Amino acid sequence: MKAAIFNGTMTGNGEYLHILDVPRPEMKPGYVLLRVIACGVCRTDLHIVQNDLTPQRLPLIPGHQIVGEVVDGASDVSPLGSRVGVSWMGGTDGDCWFCKNSMENLCDHPTFTGYTVDGGYAEFVLVRSDFTFPLPDSLDAAHVAPLLCAGIIGFRSLRVAGVQPGERVGLFGFGSSATLMIPILQSWGCETYVVTRGGAHRSIACELDATWVGREDDRPPVVLDRAITFAPSGKVIVDALASLRKGGVVAINAIHLDEMRAFDYDKLLWGERQIRSVSNMTRADARDFLKIAFDLKIQPRASIFSLDDASQALMAVRDETEHGSAVIVV
Repeated sequence: MKAAIFNGTMTGNGEYLHILDVPRPEMKPGYVLLRVIACGVCRTDLHIVQNDLTPQRLPLIPGHQIVGEVVDGASDVSPLGSRVGVSWMGGTDGDCWFCKNSMENLCDHPTFTGYTVDGGYAEFVLVRSDFTFPLPDSLDAAHVAPLLCAGIIGFRSLRVAGVQPGERVGLFGFGSSATLMIPILQSWGCETYVVTRGGAHRSIACELDATWVGREDDRPPVVLDRAITFAPSGKVIVDALASLRKGGVVAINAIHLDEMRAFDYDKLLWGERQIRSVSNMTRADARDFLKIAFDLKIQPRASIFSLDDASQALMAVRDETEHGSAVIVV
């Protein structure tokens, strides 16, 4: 099968991935083999190939926002020929304290799709059947793929931040994940305040009817109840804190973060303000979010790339030149 491989080095053309023919994954009990239809490109994939995250295996096939068709190993959860989704959380041990206390996202021995095991930048992928999510055949795969991580982790961020209906919510950074949260927040009657450096992203936020849209160094015109940071920048967290009411929460939606500068505790954190990290997702998060997304008919914008152009898709995410979520269609 054809796959886009990361082996720890750039190609001679300065690309992150090598396009190679590799053996199709071998079946094993408890798993299903998927023919990959589409795979969304996540900023976490970029962190992996840029070595911001410590490599767990090399060579590696990245990709964890997978829409695929079950072609082998069918089960009651994933019947033969059905269309399913796969996300970042590819498995847990089921035995650790966290798994036994409804916090499988913090499992001591997790499997991460496209990081600790091969992912979806390929024609086929082998995944645990109990970590797949049924998808309607009627939905376009390229527009479903970004829901499977950007959407799910964004939704978990709303939960971690404790967002309540009618609140004022700040979104700091406005990539794929943040755009998918706008319709959910609007359905909850929340006001949305977007702060982002990219002109194209500000335009999208305006088109999505955000309550207010500002530049990177702008301050929202109101005091916020909650804030979610999507940019992997410590500065952004401090900016979000500076916009928060007493008792409010900043949730950090980032798997990697650069250094956070010192800030004034008395002015920014005192008053029972909180900073909380968002770590992975649970299957319950996935099921709950996908139901809401399908009910609201959320359809992400998508920039389509072929498997041969997987490196270009990563560079589009890096350079913020993608028009909507970057998606590899196999």
